[in-house]
Amino acid sequence: MITPSASAAPDPRLVAALVRGGLLGDPAEAGFEALAGGVSSDIWKVTTPTRSFCVKRALAKLKVAADWQAPVERNRYEVAWMRIAHGIVPGAAPEILYHDPAEMCCAMSYLDPRDHRLWKSELRDGRTDAVDAAEVGRRLGRIHAATANKPQVAAQFPRHDIFHAIRLEPYLEATAAAHPDLREALFGLSRRTGATRLAMVHGDVSPKNILLGPAGPVFLDAECACIGDPAFDLAFCLNHLLLKCLWNPAARAGYHACFEAMTHAYLGEVSWEPAAAVERRAASLLPGLLLARVDGKSPAEYICSDGDRGRVRRCARVLLVAPPSRLGDVLVAWKRELNA
Repeated sequence: MITPSASAAPDPRLVAALVRGGLLGDPAEAGFEALAGGVSSDIWKVTTPTRSFCVKRALAKLKVAADWQAPVERNRYEVAWMRIAHGIVPGAAPEILYHDPAEMCCAMSYLDPRDHRLWKSELRDGRTDAVDAAEVGRRLGRIHAATANKPQVAAQFPRHDIFHAIRLEPYLEATAAAHPDLREALFGLSRRTGATRLAMVHGDVSPKNILLGPAGPVFLDAECACIGDPAFDLAFCLNHLLLKCLWNPAARAGYHACFEAMTHAYLGEVSWEPAAAVERRAASLLPGLLLARVDGKSPAEYICSDGDRGRVRRCARVLLVAPPSRLGDVLVAWKRELNA
């Protein structure tokens, strides 16, 4: 699920929280293995004489080169997202075992990597199964549909500043610094997305946060969860499928098929508004997210050459100036750029 990191001793306060939650008896009998893979939290695999589980604690400063601060209270909303999503689609999120609001940490079920493949790794290696992509879209759509316009769900996500701090500012708004002529377009996308509050949004639907388990895809790391625009989740994930074409060019046809399968399956679940409306917002947002992965605060680590960064910029800039209304139009423009 997440790769082992260098061994270290956990914070004693984190251990005390697990004891309070009844997950640990004698801490001396537990093994702690630091896990790597995220930039926003400390994550441990904990092994006791009777079971294994993960514990996650939010960090105030994210582990990236840029100065990227985020409120640790996001851990509370991540827990809420996982509990609600698991209730809508059983198995679509890890089971939450305990949440400690004082330490802003949570414990959840450990999903063994032997039968839970990381989607990012599968895509990196060119294993592009459109059936997996369709099920990701279908589950995401079902979660959005079940939470759209539900006051009882919205009450569990009272804050919107965290989503702005972790997503809108570092992605869309920060990118405007490198493209001042697109400032109004990028800030306009940020304002529209921030003001659209329709359903429970994950905020980081990325292949690195999706496991392909025996019962279907499992969504991890919902630290950006809020009530927001479901189009963001769709566009955010589709963005990764486009960018993977630069990571493994030999698998481009498979990535394109995954893009189309996820789009079709997701839109088939839209019930809270006309499917064309959510598609229009996702299609116009996608170029901004595309550009953000080379010029925002969280650049994609595998886009390393000037040539590849130029491809992203050329395609995204044209689409930001003349926003598309269909996701298929974005894919066509991206194919054209790759074949240029």
